[in-house]
Amino acid sequence: MTISETFLVRAREGRAFRVAAGTDVRVVNTHGTQVVDTWAFNAADPAEFMSMEHSRLHMGRLNPIVGDALVTNFRRPVLTLKEDTSGGVHDTLLAACDQYRYELLGYSGKHDNCTDNLHAALHEIGLHVPLTPAPLNLFENSMPDANGLITIKPPISPPGSHVALRTEIDLVLVFSACPQDMAPTNGAAMRPCDVHIQIFGPTPS
Repeated sequence: MTISETFLVRAREGRAFRVAAGTDVRVVNTHGTQVVDTWAFNAADPAEFMSMEHSRLHMGRLNPIVGDALVTNFRRPVLTLKEDTSGGVHDTLLAACDQYRYELLGYSGKHDNCTDNLHAALHEIGLHVPLTPAPLNLFENSMPDANGLITIKPPISPPGSHVALRTEIDLVLVFSACPQDMAPTNGAAMRPCDVHIQIFGPTPS
């Protein structure tokens, strides 16, 4: 298959795409250790969306591996993980960062965040959703330990590594290059970076 186009998602920003069923989408961790919050909505009915709580039960695990399908709140497969060269560590537990998260961390004033990125990206393509589903946090290293404690550690994804996802229905996909710079979510340097999205097949609008 050939890449139709490569799209830049700038550090601290989000971007939405309309993608047909059967399309392969590659999320490239261009500089390494950058978390990418990922959402999927049914293009015909955004009230159906990729759900982490439903996906964990469907997969039978916390961390998706190659071959796993992520499902919607209607328990329908929407994305299948086809390839993973990143080391295979992702997060399905944590909510998207938001203004309140940064305030709790001690930030004063407006801070870029994945929740706002999601809704701004949807607005750009003329969509509105009344809630913020929990995202698939690609490359995030926050697995619970044996005692059930969650510690956010720097991602292990090297520069240029990627995950490839196959769309199972027509979707609106949203990706946010997480703006977190107050915890090692995006690496020990706590410096958000650009990522790239490669679409294999029809170019999305």
